[in-house]
Amino acid sequence: MNSTKADLRDEIRELAEEAFHCKLISGYGDGPDINEFQIVYQGKPRHLPLVQARLFLVNLLYKIRPQ
Repeated sequence: MNSTKADLRDEIRELAEEAFHCKLISGYGDGPDINEFQIVYQGKPRHLPLVQARLFLVNLLYKIRPQ
């Protein structure tokens, strides 16, 4: 895995941790594929490509943050 992908995965983990503590998701972790990340949202595990996982979490967190 190159450093860009590793940095992206680290950023996704931080976003997922924040979303988990805000009770927006009920779980997260590495997906079965190195290019995927698993997010448990509304009781359903979702395996998303890294870029899509980051976008999903950013949008989820954006909804609860004050403008």
